[in-house]
Amino acid sequence: MDIMNKTHFTSPIIAHQLTLLLFLLSFFAIFAHSQVLDYAEALSKSLLYFEAQRSGRLPYSQRVTWRDHSGLTDGLEQGVDLVGGYYDAGDHVKFGLPMAFTVTMLSWGVIEYRNQIAGASELEHALEAIKWGTDYFIKAHTSPNVLWAEVGDGDTDHYCWQRPEDMTTSRRAYKIDESNPGSDLAGETAAAMAAASIVFRKTNPHYSHLLLHHAQQLFEFGDKYRGKYDTSVGVVKNYYASVSGYMDELLWAALWLYKATDTPNYLNYLISKAHCFGGTGWSITEFSWDVKYAGLQILAAKLLTEEKHKEHKHTLDQYRWKAEHYICSCLNKNNSTNNVDRTPGGMLFVRQWNNMQYVSSASFLLTVYSDFLRSSKQKLGCHGGVVSPEELLSLAKAQVDYILGSNPMNMSYLVGYGQSYPTRVHHRGASVVSYRENKGFIGCTQGYDNWYNQDVPNPNVVVGALVGGPDCQDNFSDKRGNFMQTEACTYNTAPLVGVLARLNQLYEQENPSMPLIASY
Repeated sequence: MDIMNKTHFTSPIIAHQLTLLLFLLSFFAIFAHSQVLDYAEALSKSLLYFEAQRSGRLPYSQRVTWRDHSGLTDGLEQGVDLVGGYYDAGDHVKFGLPMAFTVTMLSWGVIEYRNQIAGASELEHALEAIKWGTDYFIKAHTSPNVLWAEVGDGDTDHYCWQRPEDMTTSRRAYKIDESNPGSDLAGETAAAMAAASIVFRKTNPHYSHLLLHHAQQLFEFGDKYRGKYDTSVGVVKNYYASVSGYMDELLWAALWLYKATDTPNYLNYLISKAHCFGGTGWSITEFSWDVKYAGLQILAAKLLTEEKHKEHKHTLDQYRWKAEHYICSCLNKNNSTNNVDRTPGGMLFVRQWNNMQYVSSASFLLTVYSDFLRSSKQKLGCHGGVVSPEELLSLAKAQVDYILGSNPMNMSYLVGYGQSYPTRVHHRGASVVSYRENKGFIGCTQGYDNWYNQDVPNPNVVVGALVGGPDCQDNFSDKRGNFMQTEACTYNTAPLVGVLARLNQLYEQENPSMPLIASY
């Protein structure tokens, strides 16, 4: 009887404890597959990456301390100062086209989300990242019709595995000019300098004016002497061939110059050549260093809200229809043959090699267009139905969350962020002992023997690098030789800057006192 009474009186307590235990177990089970996502931290680290990619004489403010001065004689053979700029990826060639696209995207991110970047205390670093590139473009544009396109060449560079501080490979420079045109390169560099001139307009007006002057000259040069830059600079064909041609870059440059100057001539160029240059003809499902149409179309669509552009409404509407084809393709709401594929884990998948460049650029365009629709009180009409601005932003967020670790591998593909990220990044400087620690010369092939072929984590972490990422089944192999997946590029990270700032603002508005948990 005593035992029965004891059981009877304590059973509610036991039941409560069991319920509490089950709740805690389920919470920790969820948390085990979750990450606390800190967009401000990711933003800060993404900007740090550009310091790791610097070529030239590093400033006293350099925060990536495992790097040192490099490429200090660039251009010397040709009698021109080409010191500075960025290495595009894990090698040491300075490729003009992807470098210019990187700067354009960094600048666009600041133009759209300057206040948000400033709110995260990263505006100064964003401006420094842009200026490191534009300072180099000023040097490379030695006369109105001459632009130095590349320093070094991929073939000799890829033969060696050295730190940039030890380079023994060719640093020959290649240019485009009247006899050897490169309208795509001239156009993209003009776009980069025009966009950057907007960024610096208030804080550094003299520099802004200088950038605009160069941008106008480059556009005129590229438009007058037309041709693909990879025809004139043959050594680039195996690395950054201009598959889309130069028409997208000329339209892209004209639009950025119009935004920077408000000069009707540039708008007239955009309108008059809309059809024959493919601006209103191409329906595109990718946006990259090579193919600018989707970004161009979105920028052109945003002009529709301004009264002064009413006379061009017909053409701008055509740009908008193509812009929305791209957005709807990312949302999987076009007809079945015109959508971007997705992995089982939900990542947008364009192609096997360095797919993350398309994920970050899509995230940026989705975010920008979402904000445009919201501010203009519009919705998006896709083949698969009407879409709200919130749905666009939700997809952008899902892609960024995937990048930051909310994926089947539970791995962050932004190096240095999160608890698990790639440690064998395909990157010469990161994989070899730091020059700051060991100044002993490392020869051309010595790096392969002592570091490249060793199955150990890199001694230096390329913080903020966005690697190529997983395959179509969400699988990822963290091996240095797996360059399709483990190499990072400046144009992968550049579009993320603006998106991370926007998502950080969104999170702070919705959750002023709670960390964000995203679960896969």
